[in-house]
Amino acid sequence: MKIVYLVPGLMPEAECRRREGMLRGWVCAGTQVDVAVVTEGPSSIESLYEEALAVPATVRLAMQMEQMGYDAAIVGCAGDPGVEAIRELTTRMAVFGPGATSFLVASMLGHRFGVITPEGDMRQSNLELAFRAGVQGKLAASVSIDMPVLEMMADKQATLRRVLEASSRAVRDWGIDTLVIGCMTLAFLDIANDIEQALGIPVVNPAKITLKVAEAMVACDLMPSKVAYPLPPKLRSGKAADFSELFGRGKA
Repeated sequence: MKIVYLVPGLMPEAECRRREGMLRGWVCAGTQVDVAVVTEGPSSIESLYEEALAVPATVRLAMQMEQMGYDAAIVGCAGDPGVEAIRELTTRMAVFGPGATSFLVASMLGHRFGVITPEGDMRQSNLELAFRAGVQGKLAASVSIDMPVLEMMADKQATLRRVLEASSRAVRDWGIDTLVIGCMTLAFLDIANDIEQALGIPVVNPAKITLKVAEAMVACDLMPSKVAYPLPPKLRSGKAADFSELFGRGKA
């Protein structure tokens, strides 16, 4: 089994390899997992606009990975940029997003889940994601730690303190019984156990849970429905031979 973790924004090579090592430590024997990163895109994704900027390059990378024979791909951003579009194009490779996957798992673990996010107000985008995942009734809170993504790794303990302060407010003020880490940089800080011990509630690490769900789906010969995510009409009819032909370019 081969799974690829797609980084939809720019990332230093050393950090890609560090994350790859963590992913490889989580999979079962016999599963190969690799990290692939786009060559163009935002330096971090903290808004719907940056998610949109990330999609074209992520789609191209995903299609390359399908041609290379990967069984499943994970789009490594908690907002799931481009996941549904890639599902329309792929025919052999199952595609999963950590946002919807972690929301679905959180909804199985309790009645009211909260999401910890980086700097900015992500309530509306998380509400939209919960609606698409069909669990909006269980999303109780979206709480920011008021820290930019690119600063989170500078001081792990300082970041953890911010997370504990924000998540404690979510427990106290909104009564959450389950927490989702809503940022992949936070996920790869590997602080879920620390939060669980402090709060006494389940904490869903989107990187780890999406990897394990992808692994399970491939093992069960399951992938997203092509009825739900049909091939684009121009590709189905033969008017376009390749997904890249769907992108029109004006003449100078």
